[in-house]
Parts: sequence; structure tokens; C-alpha cells
Amino acid sequence: MDKVNEIIGKIDDYVWGIPLIVLIISCGILMTVRVGFLQIRKLGLSLKYMVSNEESGNGEVSSFAALCTALSATVGTGNIVGVATAIAAGGPGALFWMEAAAFFGMATKYAEGLLAVKYRIKDENGNILGGPFYYIENGLGKSWKWLAKLFALFGLLAGLLGIGTITQINGVTSAANDFFDPNASFTVSLFGRDYTWTTIISGFIITLLAALIIIGGIKRIATVSEIVVPAMILIYVISCLIIIVCHIKEIPSAVADIVKGAFGIRPIAGGIAGFAVVKASMQSGVARGIFSNEAGLGSAPIAAAAAKTKEPVRQGMVTMTGTFIDTIIVCTMTGLAIVMAGSYEKGLKGVSITTDAFSYGLPFPERVSAFLLMICLAVFAFTTILGWNYYSERCLSYLTGSKKNVTAVYKWVYIAAVFIGPYLTVEAVWKLADIFNGLMALPNIVALIGLSGVVASETKDYLTRLKEGKIKD
Repeated sequence: MDKVNEIIGKIDDYVWGIPLIVLIISCGILMTVRVGFLQIRKLGLSLKYMVSNEESGNGEVSSFAALCTALSATVGTGNIVGVATAIAAGGPGALFWMEAAAFFGMATKYAEGLLAVKYRIKDENGNILGGPFYYIENGLGKSWKWLAKLFALFGLLAGLLGIGTITQINGVTSAANDFFDPNASFTVSLFGRDYTWTTIISGFIITLLAALIIIGGIKRIATVSEIVVPAMILIYVISCLIIIVCHIKEIPSAVADIVKGAFGIRPIAGGIAGFAVVKASMQSGVARGIFSNEAGLGSAPIAAAAAKTKEPVRQGMVTMTGTFIDTIIVCTMTGLAIVMAGSYEKGLKGVSITTDAFSYGLPFPERVSAFLLMICLAVFAFTTILGWNYYSERCLSYLTGSKKNVTAVYKWVYIAAVFIGPYLTVEAVWKLADIFNGLMALPNIVALIGLSGVVASETKDYLTRLKEGKIKD
């Protein structure tokens, strides 16, 4: 098993090397320039659109429900465990690079949402289908269909074996163990290893609940997400704000550590050593940032395509707010709490880092703080399981031609992957998720760069009509 983990680790380092990081950031910079820094100029309007659905438009769910479905997939263990893992691996500076990637990622996400609606189709069953595979095939042209299929394959694997199932359920059961049975006092032997009863019970409950909703399809997933996701984000953000307010005097020092870590500004870190610090911070921050907000991955536009809207630009702006909420707000607060508490330096792993930060920062008994984080993580991870089921189903439909029997079987395969997730090793799980994320990003980024002119022209046309009063804001 150690040898397998070593091989997976090497593949992960290769996939998430400097070339991919530069490509993703470059795409975000290109989109930012081509749309005139829309993520700054029109952020207020985007947030307004987020909660104000269009009165008419083709689609299956409202724009807000589509965003909540996308957020259900993005706001998950990446915000709690992923941030902790990034800072533990790359130091406080990883948070800076996570935020930098998110800023440019907002423009990338905008482009994804816009193109998803512009190039979406309706199948023979009346379902609205869209996402990178359709804007690759219909935007770049039929000769690029192989790239669309490649994206669909990587997206399917990401949902089934990485970001959608195993990482999420693993995070939930780890948090439950930390709270209910941290000393592993009650165990049972399965598959040649000992597991706590907490792992078995919590894993079974999450799997059962997920199965009940997944079988209902996109409308049931959207209905649940529209209610649960905003409520849990609000509770989590309030908890983090309490930590920040209670330790407000420590903010300047934490910010200084983040900036110094991002650029290797340390007395002993010069030359090669300094470069190594920056590389570790950048690599961890960008990789975990993409894992968290999925900008450039091509997943969110699959949900955006289902929105009831007539304007691609408007949905692009709504989609863009997902990255703002996920990383600029939620991940920043998690990271600040971890850096202020120094939890990343205590030799802890995964969710234990964030649990330690909450216990340090919240003015509640340690058990109350740990329980609050466990509940937030469980709900975030649960909704991510639901959202990524929809994504990976759409990828499968593209590959197989929307065959209902194949999709029905896949739902149960996906549920089975959730069920076995708690029994796999954490390190290998996160690295597999990183690998599939990176492989997904490649064809999507190629398409976004190739269609950047379309994004720019659509944006200019919409903003002109908006300025002339032809569109109500």
C-alpha cells in the first residue's frame, strides 16, 4: 500500500506541476482582461442576480437553484479539510495563492457559466444538457469532439472516485470519529483492518440519505440544495466571524504570516530554499483552491446549463458568485482561523487541524466547538456528494448517449462508492481527487481559451444593452 501511495503521489505532483498551475492562472488572467475585470465592476450586480430569478426562460431549475446545486458540489470538505491540508503542506502562504487563484477564477467561472447556457441543448426527452462537452463540441467544432469526450471521461472518474464520493464521506467519518471516539475505543475488524463503530454508522447514514435523494435526480437535488446550502454556509460563516472577532488582535500577525509564506520572505529562506517555499505554497494553494471552488474544472457549468434563463451573460455572473462565496469568503475565514491558532504546526492531519482551530478560537467549550464543526462538515460533504452525482451523471450521459438504463445503474455504482469511501486511506484519496481534478481542467481550459473571443463579445453586447435600458437589472 505504501508503494501505491508513493506512485499516486508522484502522479499527483506531475499533474499539478507548475505548467498546469500557470495554465489555470493564465486562463483566469486572460478572461479577466477580456471581460474588463467584470468580477470587480459587476460583483454587486452579480450578487443581485444571484437572488433575483428571471421571470421567464428555458431550463429545468431557477438560476438560484442552479447556483445552489453548484455550491452544493463546491462548498464541501475542500473548505474545511482542503484548506487545512493546503496550509499544512504549503504553510500559511498557501492561503494567499488560494485567494489569488480565486480572484482570477471568478472570471473563469463567469466564462464557464456563460458558455454553458449559450451552447446548451435539449435532448429528445426534453432535458436541458450543457457543460464543457457541449461548448467544446458546438463552440470549437465537431473536430474537437474527442476533447469533449476526454473531459467527460475525466469528469466521470472525478465524481466517482475522487472529489464527489470518497473524499467527502472520508471527511465526514473522520470528523465524527474525532468527536465521538477519538481514542478508537470501540472498533470492529473489517477488510483486514480495524474501524470504529462511529465510522461504520456515520458512513451508513450518509450513504442512505444520499441514496434517497440521488434517485430523485436534478430537481430533488436542487430542492434540497436550495434550502440546506445557504443555511449551512450562513452558520459556518457566523462561527468563523466569532473566531475572528474574539481574536481580532491576532489578525495583523496572521496576515503577515500569510504574505511572508506566499513569497518565501523568511530570514533563512534565500535562493533555492526560498523558491522551494514559494513553490510549495503556490502548488498547495492553487490545487486545493481549485478543489474547493472548482474554477476552471468545468463542473459548475454543468449545473448552470440547467438554469431557467434567456441570457448567457446573466447566468455567467450568477455562476461567478459561487467562487466568491466559496473561496473569498468561506475558505478565507477557515484559513485565518487555522493560521491564528497555529493548528497547522501541531502535527495534525486533515479535519483535526480545523477542529483544533475551532476549539482554540470559539468561546465555547471544546466539545461544543468540535460538534459544531462536525455538523457543518457533514452537511457540506453530504451536499457535495449530491452535486457531484449530477455532474458525473451528465458526463456519463454524454459518453453513452443519454441511455436511461445506464444512468440508473450508475446511480447505484456511485452510491456504492460513497459506501466504501470511509474504508480507504485519506492520503491516497486526496491525491486521487487532485489528479482527476487536474485532468478535468486541461480540456476545459483549452476550450475556454479558444472561446474567449465569444465570451468577450457576448459580454460587450449584454452590457451595452443593459446600459441602454434594453435589459432590466
